[in-house]
Amino acid sequence: MATTEFGQAVRRWRERVSPEAAGLPVGGQRRTPGLRREEVSQLAGISVDYITRLEQGRATSPSQQVVEALSRALRLSGPERAHLYHLGGLQPPGPDSVPAHLTPSVQRVLDRLTHTPVAVFDAAWTLLLANPSYAALMGDPSGWHGHQRNAVWRNFLAPSDRVRHTPRSRHALQSALIADLRTATARYPADQRLSRLVAELLMHSDRFAELWDTGIAGHHEAARKTIDHPHIGAVTLDCDILTVAGSDLRIMVYTAEPGTEDAERLALITTLDIQTLVS
Repeated sequence: MATTEFGQAVRRWRERVSPEAAGLPVGGQRRTPGLRREEVSQLAGISVDYITRLEQGRATSPSQQVVEALSRALRLSGPERAHLYHLGGLQPPGPDSVPAHLTPSVQRVLDRLTHTPVAVFDAAWTLLLANPSYAALMGDPSGWHGHQRNAVWRNFLAPSDRVRHTPRSRHALQSALIADLRTATARYPADQRLSRLVAELLMHSDRFAELWDTGIAGHHEAARKTIDHPHIGAVTLDCDILTVAGSDLRIMVYTAEPGTEDAERLALITTLDIQTLVS
């Protein structure tokens, strides 16, 4: 269980991060240094009310997901992240767990891709971070929790994304996701959250169980995708999967060839008011 030290640490680290360092506009006069709670909320996908209660010591049982999200939003180093876990009454993920830590240097790179839709997933395809451009393009994921944030789970148990699929492309995507998940289970056999995810998929999706039993191998590759956006219409983009050296994190980036109609549509999606675009 977290102590008041947890909230004090969050506030102290919040006050040392400048808006510029977090990739946010400065925006007028500031009474206190660092990030506002509203800005941490935006970066971490956690409500302002909950952040306030954590800082004031009125919330005392933060989940691993909350601690990890705050670590990313506050640009914590590895030792600082581990300390925040301990203050929250949790054990930091060990080497046998699927890694979810974004280093501050990788985070700075992502901060500069303001008008490029970018999402970061772990080795099990659980969404760790999605920038506002990604939310505008693909739909706002901030309300997703637990298994809802996992791309494999959503593909098999809640297939409602905006990507247009043929039966062939759907099969290729599902096969690649399962192959990636199988690789993750072999690499991190002690990760209980990963084991629970696979067990739930086997229990609730006949299609997943069928493909899982085939023992398929492979990995998710770059592809050209058509997204049916509810306000702008169809836009066809290149989807590339980037990896960070020494990490199992996957960075998904959507781009369009300059000078094309798709590039114009993507620019419109990422520059219009995001709050009117996400659904």
